[in-house]
Order: sequence, then C-alpha cells, then structure tokens
Amino acid sequence: MKLNNKYVKFFLSGLSAVLLMWGCKKGLDYPNNGVIGPEMVWGDANMIKAYLNGIYGKSMPEWPFNGASSDEAINAPKDFGNYLRGIISEAGTNSGLDYNIIDRANFFLDELVTVPTTVLPDELNKQYTGEAKFWRAWSYWRMVNQVGGVPIILHKQDFNDVPGLFKPRNKTSECVAQIVKDLDSAILLLPGVYSNAAADYGRITKVAAMAMKGRVLLNYASPLFNPTNDPARWQAAYDACKAAVDFGATQGHDLHPRFHTIWTDERNKEVIMVNQFFYPGHSNNFGFLRPGADNTNQPLLSLLLAFPKKDGSPMEFDKNQLNNPAYNSQFMTDFYTNRDDRFFSTIYCGGTPQPTPEEQAPGYIKGMSFWSVWRQDGVDKYTNIAQTIHPGYGGNMGCTGFFQRKGIDTTVNTVDRFKAQTDWVEMRYAELLMNYGECANELGKSSEALDVLKRIRKRAGITAGVGGNYGLTALTITDIREAYINERFVEFAFEDKRFNDLRRWKRYDILNNQMGRHGLYITVKDMNNLPLPYEKITSADARAKLTANYIDNLDGDGTYKFNLDLNHWFYALPPSQISQSKNVLLQNKEWGGTFDPLQ
Repeated sequence: MKLNNKYVKFFLSGLSAVLLMWGCKKGLDYPNNGVIGPEMVWGDANMIKAYLNGIYGKSMPEWPFNGASSDEAINAPKDFGNYLRGIISEAGTNSGLDYNIIDRANFFLDELVTVPTTVLPDELNKQYTGEAKFWRAWSYWRMVNQVGGVPIILHKQDFNDVPGLFKPRNKTSECVAQIVKDLDSAILLLPGVYSNAAADYGRITKVAAMAMKGRVLLNYASPLFNPTNDPARWQAAYDACKAAVDFGATQGHDLHPRFHTIWTDERNKEVIMVNQFFYPGHSNNFGFLRPGADNTNQPLLSLLLAFPKKDGSPMEFDKNQLNNPAYNSQFMTDFYTNRDDRFFSTIYCGGTPQPTPEEQAPGYIKGMSFWSVWRQDGVDKYTNIAQTIHPGYGGNMGCTGFFQRKGIDTTVNTVDRFKAQTDWVEMRYAELLMNYGECANELGKSSEALDVLKRIRKRAGITAGVGGNYGLTALTITDIREAYINERFVEFAFEDKRFNDLRRWKRYDILNNQMGRHGLYITVKDMNNLPLPYEKITSADARAKLTANYIDNLDGDGTYKFNLDLNHWFYALPPSQISQSKNVLLQNKEWGGTFDPLQ
C-alpha cells in the first residue's frame, strides 16, 4: 500500500543535475582521481556486476512486518491505519512515483549495449540485460499496481532537455504491455538454473521472471483492473501462470515436503525468488515480533480461525456459546489439537515453548512453555499474567496473547535478535501453483483449480478424507473462488499478500464486515490453579485450567474499526508530485482528476 517516496523523482533529478552543471565554473574543473569514473565501471566486468548488484540491493523486498495492514494482525490498541478506517484524502496519500530503480536500470541497459565482448562475454551481457529488465519491470509494476498508468521511460534522459523531463502518464494498458515485454525479454535471456548455483544463488532466474509475469497478469485480470471480467485477460494470465508452474517443475522446483521447514531448510526446491540474510553483513531483526518486545504482528481472531481442522473442515466458532462450559472446552480442544500443520508453524501460542533458545524463568529450563494468558478482572477488563507465572519476565505482553511464529530465526537469543539470518522468500512455488489454480477456476477449469488446492492442503498435513477432497466442498466457480480467498489467507499469512489480494479482488467488504479487530483471550479460571511452566496448552489437564473469552474490539474503542472506502480502489498521486511536474501528471478520476487507470 506504500511506495518508497524518499528518492528524488525523475523530473526533479533532471532539474537538479542541470542546476549543478550551471553552477560549476570551468576554471575549477579538474580530474578527481579519488573517485570511480564511468569509464572505469564499463571497462571492468567486476564493476559492471557490482552496479547490477546495487540494483538488486535497492529492489529486493525484505521481511515484511505489516500484518496490521489487513486483518492478519494488530500491533497495539488504536494503532490502526487511517486508510483501513476509511479516513482518506488526496493530500494524505501514501502512494507516489519513484523512478530511482528505473533510472538506474535504464542507465545500465543503455551502457551495456556499448560494452565490448572483450570486457563482458556476450552470454553474460545477455544475462545482465535480462536481470536489469526484470527489475525495471518489477519497479514499474509496483507503481502501476498502486495508481495505474505512469510515464514510460526506457532510456537515460538528457538533463539538458528540461522540458523533455516532464513526461505525461501512459495508459495502464500500455504500461502492462511494456512490463510484460520486459519480462518476456528476461525470460528469453535468463537461465532456469545458474551453472554456478552456489555463487549465483539469489539471482533472478527464468523461473522467477515467468512467475513475475504470471503475478502481473493475474492482478491485471482480477476485478481491480478488469471490472468487466474480460476472459481474454484470464486466458493470458492462465497461460503465463501455467507456463511458470510447468517450467519451474522441469528446473527442480516443487512444494517443500514440510511447511514448517520452508524457512529453516534454506535453498530448498520451493524457493523461486529470495533475499538472503546473513550475519554479519546483511542480518535481520526479529525482535519486533518477540513477546515482550514491540509485539508487532499479533494475530487477530480472523487469522486464528482461518486455519482449517486436520480434516480440512472449517474451524467453527460461535461467540454466543462460549459461556457454555462444554462448548468452550470442545472449542479449545479443536483450536489447539485439531488444526492443520500451518497453524503452529505460523502462529506462536501461549502454553508452548518460546521459539528462542534461551532458558525461561522460574525453572530456567530450555524449551519450557511460556504462558501468555489472561486474568479477568471484570466485564471487558483483563490483565496478562505471564509475569505472574514467569517471575522476573519483563516487557509488555501485548494485547492478544498470540504472536507471529512464521520465519522466526530460532537459533538466536533475544539479546542477539539483530543477528537473525532467516532468508526472505519473496516468491515460492506455492504461489505459482495458487496463481495458476485461481486463473484456471475463472476459466471454468474447476478440476485443475481444485487439484492445486488439494496439493497445498496435502502438504499442510490435512487428511485426504473420503473421496480425497482434503475437506474441500466447493464445486462452482464462485465457491472455488471463495476457497482460494480462504486458502491464500492461511498459506501466505504474514507474507505481504493479504491486503493486495483483497484489493485486487475488490473485496474490502471482507474487512468491513468484521467491523472491529477481534481477539481471543485465553483466560485462567482460578488464580490459585495456574498452568505450570512445564505444562503445554496441547495437554487436556492444562486446558482444563483455562477458558476462551471473545474480545469484540481489541482497540477498546468502537470508532476504531475497518471502514475502507469502496469508491477509492486506486491510490492518488501526491499533489506535490503533480505540481512538481508542472501539472503534466494528471490525477486519478477517483480523486477528482481526469486520468482513468482502467484504460
């Protein structure tokens, strides 16, 4: 939902360069031998590669900690984005044009054409061209997906031609055609697997470029860009997504056998596109997610209930029956002991060992359960009692009692949390499959669409059941579409896909219908009979000491609720960028302008 807006925009970059040139005096010009000149870069293969690596470094996505941008999570009460609450304005937009990577890629591609084979072999020149075109397409799509059509610039600009720096917006259809053209070129030029797999792991492959093409065309076929449901767009998306799935399989890609170890068994066959993290040099910090720290990405009830049971059937929940002890007990049993494998792989629950190697008070035993549970002090008044069960444990225990587990580097102590090394997998084979299956469904290929869901669910440990349907009951296009919405929510939780999925489907109603952000407080029945540190929530004896309570509004204020505006699907261009362009850039229709992002 947000684009990096810190870089100087393409038109201002040109003006700044012109002003700098005008401000230089000839008498002060002299060669500076302490810097790297352009001729040194394009005459050295290692420097050329370093320039390309710089594009990677500024483009490759990192671990997202943004579950609160949808119905996945909450960070803190009343920490609720205005856009989600329906508080929007043209001036308050978070979108914008950022040509930083495009400018670098254009410069790289233009210079690469002049590099002789004595410096860079033809095969390597073609590979680098494919990589740069991928990143140019990536950067263009990031903008087009937000605001619709943008100015298409494919070569380095002449800063002396000041009027020529101000380019109007191209149609969205023209932009998508150019993005696909760049990706098609990358597909032709890139290898499926690099010959030096160890040294080149993480570089964009033919499979990644094909997957990106499928991702773009899937979005372009979805209701956001395709309100008339043009079947030709779905066919194009289907062809691209299926090609990525099929070719990826020939290159050794497949679902990793165990969902839980996708992020610990690095360089596995499911990885399509990855940002590698390592210490020192490029480590990550998962301290934001750990209990007692910043408590980022605390799962909401909507996500907690989204994971199906082991037989694939939905996790049923009736908040009005929680006062019935028998119902509450059975719900707790199903909730903790009858879920598919993705549940505990994605979500950390109180009453299980913390996903860190340090010892826990008071027994200081590694692997001891950590109890993030609640005491009820009155109507809608609760206190987290983790510090009562674990004396000396410090920190704010958050507002849900649940935390993100997916991807956490479990090899580092809390004090070394900034040394985390878990790779961020931006694309994995599961996405390629799900994209293909969704397109198949929209074209009426129900059996193909269901086969994909069955593969995903089988890997999640769901039992095949009678007829081998893995709990799936959908038969119609509409029902299968809903099944994909639900399955993507679970499969890709905390992977920065949920909000974009809801937006491209134009399904903000899924958020708005929830109204407040709901929670589930696991509450002790008797303060004189607390869970013991060595007990686990999966034990019936431990659960007998607890009850589940429904929290209607974790923000504690009824004005804080999902209320997304259903008349604004594309974001506005910042007024400052429009004025900086001398009004060459036009505002989107939804925001009072004349530009139609659907053309």
